[in-house]
Amino acid sequence: MSSLDLWASQKRRISRRFTTLEGWREVGNGVYSTSNRLHVFTNGVQFDSEFYQDDRTSWTRRSKHVPSSEDQSSQVRTAVAVEEEVYHVFHKKQKWGVVAMIGAAGLFSGLSSNIFFPSLDAISKEFNVSLSTVSLTITSYLVIQGISPLFWGSLSDTVGRRPIYIYSFLVYIIANIGLSFSPNFAVLLIFRGIQAAGSASTVSIGNGVIQDITPAAERGGFISFYQAIRNFSIAIGPVLGGIFANFLGFRSIFVFLLILSSLVLFAIILLLPETLRSIAGNGSLRLTGIHQPLLYRFRKEPPYMTDRDESYSPTKISLRTFAEPLLLLKEKDILLSLIFGGTVYSIWSMVTSSTTGLFKDAFGLNEVLIGLTFLPNGLGTIVGSTIVGDLMNRAYVQAEAKYIEKKNLPADYKLPKKSIPVDFPIEHARMRHMKWITTIFVVSTCFYGFSLSFPRLVEKPGWISVPLVFQFLIAATSNAIFAINQTMVSDLCPGKGASSTAVNNLVRCSMGALGVAFIEKMIAIMGVASTFMGLGLLVIGMTPLVVLQWYQGPKWRRERLLSRII
Repeated sequence: MSSLDLWASQKRRISRRFTTLEGWREVGNGVYSTSNRLHVFTNGVQFDSEFYQDDRTSWTRRSKHVPSSEDQSSQVRTAVAVEEEVYHVFHKKQKWGVVAMIGAAGLFSGLSSNIFFPSLDAISKEFNVSLSTVSLTITSYLVIQGISPLFWGSLSDTVGRRPIYIYSFLVYIIANIGLSFSPNFAVLLIFRGIQAAGSASTVSIGNGVIQDITPAAERGGFISFYQAIRNFSIAIGPVLGGIFANFLGFRSIFVFLLILSSLVLFAIILLLPETLRSIAGNGSLRLTGIHQPLLYRFRKEPPYMTDRDESYSPTKISLRTFAEPLLLLKEKDILLSLIFGGTVYSIWSMVTSSTTGLFKDAFGLNEVLIGLTFLPNGLGTIVGSTIVGDLMNRAYVQAEAKYIEKKNLPADYKLPKKSIPVDFPIEHARMRHMKWITTIFVVSTCFYGFSLSFPRLVEKPGWISVPLVFQFLIAATSNAIFAINQTMVSDLCPGKGASSTAVNNLVRCSMGALGVAFIEKMIAIMGVASTFMGLGLLVIGMTPLVVLQWYQGPKWRRERLLSRII
């Protein structure tokens, strides 16, 4: 039965929306194609799910006129001349500017965590508590860091990116004021959690902004660049923390964060535009109120700006708004990606959080020198995320070329920018380099423990460089995996950039908090070498999840998307 006969046999009206994400593409007036088949509809008021991102639908009815094959051929030829609407009006320099700004905002998630590490011993002495008790501040930070984006990320996908940036920074500023004057460890622990609630959301909102302004073909590079900017804080944070703690006391760390975050908040209010596509569209819709940057009120408006159409109404906030990110966990391909990425994140967090104690015992370093030992870790995060961004972009271009050749499409054909076709192997494009990256991560983790376990070797001049090299490799490969993981989850959750990042953070930070809570006990019971060897073997045990996603992921994604058509 042909597609037209199938529509003719329907005796009831069908109400739903068709998107390029599901493989549909308009090739003429009322003519749509899926793969090699044509479908002719007469359309009512059209709805663009990538534009508004809510649950409203438009009526789509069978046409009374069935065009001849000659008409269809004519209409198909017309498709070549139809130009796809630009994904976003920002030119490349503007996009890089926006990503740089949200990267500066995202600095505070990693900076607030890592600037704290060199002062753990000082805090232990100040409040007369054990080092393992002080580690609770890291655990609590990771727990809140995982939970809070579910709240902020869901809101940013509904009410806008810009308002949530402003509100979350206000929470962060209040937390730093409390931390600066903390009289005891209990107060420090509470405000540390509030600090995490304010800073953690900047990561998920930033990924949402990138999804708003960049198509899938460019997204890998932008997300990796964004992650590299944020990871700069991981490199510089411990160095600054060591200097502040050693010369001005650990409270000066929070005074510094208070001043820096206030400056970034001012820049956001002044310069950052709203990008959520249900509010700003592709950047051509006129912004008002809190969504409009302060600077826009004093400069000439671009000629392409238009008012939003009257059919739009803001999405109402309900309990489902906050629960929706959790619903992503029921999707098999998304869950596998999150669990593997969470395992790697947990091990990297365990390596980082245990550095202060291990290097102080092995090499007798003070706070300033301990801060410097975090530099290879921080540089590794920047190098890994930057390199893998370029690799992902190249892999996408190659996968696109193979797809075009397989489908016998014109050589100059480009995949739709708003969303990828349902049968495009995005999983293979993103995970192409996962094998060798994971191998380096496992080997480095295993040997890292041994490099700190033998006193005769540790006492040799310059031996400290060996475990630091392994830390660099662990950080580089783990953050490359994070970039691949985050980019793919964003691809699998179109229109839910912040929510997908929020659920990613939930899984990663929950697993990271669990690891940090037990790493000191594991080292005490098992020894350094056995602990990190076991963690390396754990990653090997998790690799079947990656293999399963490689082979079954495209099928699961296709089934999920096609189920929405029926």
